[in-house]
Amino acid sequence: MITEAATPPARPVRLISLDVLRGLAVIGMILANATDGVKEGFHAQVFSQLLHERWEGLHLADTVFPAFLMMVGVSVPLALGKIKASGAVDAGVLSKVIWRAIRLVALGFILVNIDYFANFATNTWRLFGVLQRTGLVYGACGLLFLTCGPKTRLGIAAGLLIFYWPLALLPQLDAGPSDIWVRGHNFIGSVDRVWLGDGHHNYVKGPEGYDPEGLLGTLPAIAHGLIGVAVGEFISRNRGPSAAGRLAIAGLVMLLVGIGWGFVFPVIKDIWSSSFVLVTCGLTTLVLASLHFVLDRGKAPHWAALFPMAFGINAIVAYVLDELWYQLPTWSLFGLPYFGLRGWIYEPIAALIPVILFILFIWMCVEYLRRQNWIVKI
Repeated sequence: MITEAATPPARPVRLISLDVLRGLAVIGMILANATDGVKEGFHAQVFSQLLHERWEGLHLADTVFPAFLMMVGVSVPLALGKIKASGAVDAGVLSKVIWRAIRLVALGFILVNIDYFANFATNTWRLFGVLQRTGLVYGACGLLFLTCGPKTRLGIAAGLLIFYWPLALLPQLDAGPSDIWVRGHNFIGSVDRVWLGDGHHNYVKGPEGYDPEGLLGTLPAIAHGLIGVAVGEFISRNRGPSAAGRLAIAGLVMLLVGIGWGFVFPVIKDIWSSSFVLVTCGLTTLVLASLHFVLDRGKAPHWAALFPMAFGINAIVAYVLDELWYQLPTWSLFGLPYFGLRGWIYEPIAALIPVILFILFIWMCVEYLRRQNWIVKI
């Protein structure tokens, strides 16, 4: 559904910093996906930081989806806060949250299974994915925001992160040695294998396969979103330099606690480990604090903010374009500069050129929507 953006009030609910950071996260997701596409499709040498870490550790590419997911949580109190404050929370309001979550999950399922829908002869389909996790986290955060208080939600978030640690260390359901430091050798992945059939419908295939957006990993992802809700509530009540400073302190504390926890419960994106949640929430909060300090002063956005804002305002459109374009033959056209330049310049730089051109192409699409004051809502 496309709606025309309303003229913002004197004190906008829609924060520039939120749109910019959401946009930067989406740009980062496209950057990581396109870099992987260049590596696999064109057999190119690329910068390793733009690819996801194979297991334990953190690359730049591993921080972008967590940032987007946290922004989903931050936006919840800004979007639903007036409804809750008015006491108008009823079955109708809750059902709207649930139906939006269902639409996100359904759209995600369609996007990750385009090949399957095009050829039903194959039985290879995937249940989970980025938008599916986004929908589940949004639904949980929206419902908990409308029905619970801040302390209860933070208690739930802390409980999920603490509970997830021993859960991840349980023996695998399908036998084999369990070692949280070894890829796929853990209880979390074994649940995906047992439930979805020996990795057949998981992103990572085979007897040690799993899904990086799998079932149990949704639990700490919900905690991730709830931390975002707490940040969103804070921003909705506090603005200005002092608020940015307090946000930065909270971000630094989460980052340090996550790093310390990572020595015993490693930072692993593929199972969304509790330490991974705190490290990435800490980094995201630090960036948000900086953007809030610079941008949220009631003035027109700085020209440099307009580029990421176009992605942030219509984030789902940008992500859908990213996912769909790889299915089209025209994707190979973006590789022409790489093949023409790889013999003349450093190959990872040559491989980055198609990625940048692809991001610019998607920017032209979402920038057109921004200039028309159109917001596509799912």
